[in-house]
Parts: sequence; structure tokens; C-alpha cells
Amino acid sequence: MTTSAVTTIAEKSSRATHRVQRVVSPGGIEAWLVEEHAVPLVALEFAFLGGTAQDGAGKGGTATMLAGLLDEGAGPHDSAAFQQMLADRAIELRFYADRDTLRGSLKTLRRNADEAFDLLRLAVCEPRFDTDAIARVRAQVEAGLRHVLKDPDAISQEQFFRHAFPDHPYGRPPQGTLAEVPAITRDDVTAMRDATMARSNLFVTAVGAIDAQTLAARLDDVFGTLPATAGVMPPADMPPATAAAPVVVDLDVPQSVIRFGGPGVARRDADYLPAYVLNHILGGGAFTSRLFQEVREKRGLAYGVHTALLPLRNSALFTGSTATKNERAAESLSVIRAEIADLLAKGPGEDELEKARQFLIGSYALHFDTSTKIARQLLQIAIDSLGIDYIDRRNALVAAVTMADVRRAAERLFAGGEMLVVAVGRPEGL
Repeated sequence: MTTSAVTTIAEKSSRATHRVQRVVSPGGIEAWLVEEHAVPLVALEFAFLGGTAQDGAGKGGTATMLAGLLDEGAGPHDSAAFQQMLADRAIELRFYADRDTLRGSLKTLRRNADEAFDLLRLAVCEPRFDTDAIARVRAQVEAGLRHVLKDPDAISQEQFFRHAFPDHPYGRPPQGTLAEVPAITRDDVTAMRDATMARSNLFVTAVGAIDAQTLAARLDDVFGTLPATAGVMPPADMPPATAAAPVVVDLDVPQSVIRFGGPGVARRDADYLPAYVLNHILGGGAFTSRLFQEVREKRGLAYGVHTALLPLRNSALFTGSTATKNERAAESLSVIRAEIADLLAKGPGEDELEKARQFLIGSYALHFDTSTKIARQLLQIAIDSLGIDYIDRRNALVAAVTMADVRRAAERLFAGGEMLVVAVGRPEGL
């Protein structure tokens, strides 16, 4: 892609985001809105701060079960009736929980917006938590946990977080364990809802065929009767732990999954975007990154290798993963460590840095090619407190990242020398 083409895409993306409006309902609920009537769709995204980090001791999986139950019957409608009403009107309504948030999304045709928002109101404010629905969702969660026991990638992720955050809520599996999930009661789910779903920790974004006045009224209709103040207790701030020796989980499979990482950079830290550019050079670029070239293209050690930054609300991670034959696990990890050490010692080349900036600027528009994507991006920007105009400012911030900035980010990410490495399989030489 030429530089002019990259610039054109970025400019179109920027112009499209000038229309973000801050909407405040009569009841004081705030949302960010991109009004667009060209397509008769409305997409709503929302989140409550809390998430699976709020699960009680011995009750891991409570937030996950809550998310699974919110659309399993509400108000006068049991699960079957509620789901049928959604299907009859082509309404998409979903809930899920991650470590820091309980999230929901709604997508509807404009002509069905009245029914869609009313069903959302019922799900949020009047969930039934019927006995049969609890049993069904519990069984689904347990089935997922049984699958994890046989999935090397899932095991590596669970073990990585367990060792990175020992004795901390972030170290617990978000879906709980097979020992914990059966102990979750209806009262536990209700208590989680009462503590988490409140107006004080609510973020809302909307995109599509809805105006500000209508959205303001909908906000009060849907969320207005929720408690004013949440009862969540944020977990303690904690940097992820590292280890001198790899953690090996024995599993009889021909390939080992290797997950590695260490302390990252907080989202609002001034070094986050330099670290983001650095990560693209190291392992974030799908086919152009150093690790992809060294691990796959030159040596054929793995089909793929990837790194990422993961900023949590009370910690921050740099993480990466790959999968390779058991007998080549040590070599793969050695190549990864060598590339990290080289970036720390020498930094990237000027050409690498320029190409990374161009790609990250040019590809940003792809995050905004559907209403749902725009709403999700805006929601995360709101949660991260980056400002309602961040999308307009972001590409200029990436363009301003200098070699000195990237070298500083490398020092912050890698100067400690140690990482946490988790290998699942039967890796030789680790």
C-alpha cells in the first residue's frame, strides 16, 4: 500500500469520527453516540466495571454465569419465550464477562428498536435466574472447562495467568474451575448482579440510526432503575511475576505450546503507544514481524508466533505465544529471547520503525468498518479514559513516536531480563 493510500484511509476514518457526540440522559446517564442513518441499524455497546475479578473465594465463574444468564429469561418471559422474541425480530443481544468488566451488546434494525430496547431493559433490570436456566448455563460452563483440560493453548493461557498473578484475582480462571462452578448458587449470581450492575460504573456507546434525544430517553428506560452506586472492590495493583525457569505442564501431545511474557505498560502511560509500535515490530505484525521472520520463515520452527500488549485496569502485560514440535521447543524459545535481546540492545532500524508507523496508521480504519466495531472501539476508549476525541488524535500520536521513544519502551519492557515462560506439552531442553 502506498503512503498516499494509507493517508487517504486514515483521513476518511478520522472524518467519520468527528461526529461523536456526548449524550447525557435526563437521569444523568452518559453515552457516546455516532449518529448515522444511511443504514437502518442501531448498535449499542455497554460495560460495567467489575468482571470476573469480583468472583468470591471458592466461587470462581460467578460473573461468567451471570453473563450467561442475563438473556435466559427476563420479566414475564421465560428463556424460550425471550429467545424467540429476539429471533423473531432479528435482534442480537449478548453478554460476556472478562477480568475487568461485565459487557453487553445490542444490535437491531431501526424498525425493531422499541422492542429491542425493551428486551434489553428486561435483561438488565429484571433477569429471572430460573432454576432450569441456571442448570443449563452451569452445564455449558462446565463443558467448556472440561474442554480446557484437553486444549494445550487454553491450558497455557490459564497457567500463565496463574503464575503471573499468584494469590490475585487476575490469576484465577475467568470461568472458574470444575470444583467451584457447581457451588455457585442463585444467591451468588444475584449478589454479583446487585454489586456490579450499577449506574456509577456504567459505560455506554451507540452507533447508527438513532438521534441524541431518542438515545437519552432510551438510556433512562434501560438503565435508569439500576442502583446508583456499584459495590465492586477493585483488586490490588500488581505487576505480573516472572520466573528464572520455565513452567512446564506435562501433556502427551506432539507439539508444545509456549506462552511467554512479563510486565507491560499501562494504557494511559505515555510509553504505551511507543510500546505498541515496538510490539508490532517484534511480534504484533502478522507476517512482517521479526519473530515471524526468524521463527517461521527462516527456520520453520512454528506455523505462527505472536506478541501483544495486554493492559488490565490493575496491571499490564506483555505476552506472546507460539507452538512448535517438542524437540524444537528450546530452539524456538532461544530465538525468541535473542530477538528480544537484540531489540533491547540495538533498537529497530529506521526503516522498520517507519513501516510500523505507516501500517498502524493505515490499518486503524479497519477497526471502524461496521457499526458494531465503531461502538466497541468507542466503548474501550471510554473505559480507558482516553477522551471522546481520541480517535481523531490517535494517528497523529502514532506518527509522532520516535526512535528514542521506542528505545525507552524496550527498556521498560525487557531491561529486567527475565520473563515468565509456560510450556504445555513435552518440550525437550526446557
